[in-house]
Amino acid sequence: MSSPTQRSLKYLRDQGYSVWTVEHWNSFARIRQDLFGCIDLLAIGKGDTLAIQTTTASNMSARKHKILENQYYPEMVRSNWKVHLHGWVKVGNRWEVKVVELN
Repeated sequence: MSSPTQRSLKYLRDQGYSVWTVEHWNSFARIRQDLFGCIDLLAIGKGDTLAIQTTTASNMSARKHKILENQYYPEMVRSNWKVHLHGWVKVGNRWEVKVVELN
């Protein structure tokens, strides 16, 4: 099974974006750390910069709150980044994404 991050990478690349994973494993703290504490992927293309948090559809509310309360979120908006939340859910035997644009 692929992770929400892997599914979002494919989804964005299929739409023509260049995408980079900006979340990393901190082996000292033994946790995953997101860019600015809330971003998993950074994508560029079509004249836009997208900052994406990926999760399961059932966890979208908590992730949305995490982004909106993040100290760096206002600067992301001022810097013309489009901040998206991808929530993945399995329907039948395939994965579907719900994309929420936060700004």
